[in-house]
Amino acid sequence: MGKCPIMLDPEGRDIHAEAARIRAEGPVTLVEVPGGYRAWCVTTYDIGKKLLSGDQLSKNAKEDWPPFVRGEVPHDWELITWVAMDNLTVRDGADHDRLRRLVSHAFTPREVEQARPRVASIVQRLLDDMEANTRPGETVDIKGQFTYALTATLICDLFGVPEEVREEALKGTKQNSLTNHTGEMAAANLDQWHDAMSKLAARRRQDPGDDLTSVLIAANEDGETLSNEELIGSLHVLLGAGSETLSNVLAHCIIDLSTHRDQLELIRSGQYTWMDAFDEAVRKDAAVAQLPFRYAKEDIDIAGVHIAKGDLVLIAYAGIGRDPALHGDTANDFDITRPDKTNLSFGHGEHYCLGRPLATMQSMVALPALFERFPDLTLAVPREELPPQGSFIMNGYDRVPMYLTAAVPAVA
Repeated sequence: MGKCPIMLDPEGRDIHAEAARIRAEGPVTLVEVPGGYRAWCVTTYDIGKKLLSGDQLSKNAKEDWPPFVRGEVPHDWELITWVAMDNLTVRDGADHDRLRRLVSHAFTPREVEQARPRVASIVQRLLDDMEANTRPGETVDIKGQFTYALTATLICDLFGVPEEVREEALKGTKQNSLTNHTGEMAAANLDQWHDAMSKLAARRRQDPGDDLTSVLIAANEDGETLSNEELIGSLHVLLGAGSETLSNVLAHCIIDLSTHRDQLELIRSGQYTWMDAFDEAVRKDAAVAQLPFRYAKEDIDIAGVHIAKGDLVLIAYAGIGRDPALHGDTANDFDITRPDKTNLSFGHGEHYCLGRPLATMQSMVALPALFERFPDLTLAVPREELPPQGSFIMNGYDRVPMYLTAAVPAVA
């Protein structure tokens, strides 16, 4: 056994190697996060599913994390947003169910299907822009110019975020994903996104439209509506989840398909589908590596360790997707023919991701359109040289340079 606790790398330089190192210590292992706080990290499917299925863990720091309850967690803690925001992701039980019912008005099958033509339009515009503005031998950043551009544009369109304030509206979600920032930056970010979401909510209260922010404001279940703080917190998490998470999964999927041409041909031949590729990308590269936080509501004895009441718990979704106990020696491999792609990447239990249908629909539009336009899309550098996002929370890259064709790059 190695030395515990394992300090999580704030740069997220090798998410999967770190998960494997943690798993080697046991399915539930002590790690350390910024601020010197210790947490139990769960890296295996069976334990993760068991804990997510039960009621032994809470998502509400205001009630179940003693240091926060006692006011000991500073406003400038690097991860303060994850415990201070107010929305359905930090509520449990009946309170969570009430918020989920209200927020789910924005993600009905009808709302998702109505967004399909908009997605197709955004995708075609982004493809046109890349083709028109990229000279032979130049690279594109497939994350910044395509996957993030798609998800960020769509979520802002759907929630009625005006063009002139989109950068400010998304700034907080980008910063919130990072774990390599300072406490001062985290405190400023908490204030910034709260102000940006407050302004968006006020704007839509004054001038409602057919956007999802207006839908959330008007949402009513048996006379109950979202409070202003719940609305602000919900907007923040929905804009972030709708842009950052899918952007990373799509980028991983594009990289793997471009570097596994045999599997791309299986899709083109009709033997397998784009959904097979997306499902495998979700398994192999969960968007969220380590999700802060859950809190033990009682003493828990599991997998040979004792989790004390009030302890922090992290669910390592990226590590769970590659659990060798579930996927064997090929757990690290991208294989769309894999018959069992079981994972917990979209969560499990009452906090299961509301946005999965929207994410799936976008992917089924974006992936075939991209590879039809650029069938020889090629990664410009070895995958191990791609710059990390700067986060142990998100599983992604900062940039993904690619050539639109397989032609030899021009020599300057």
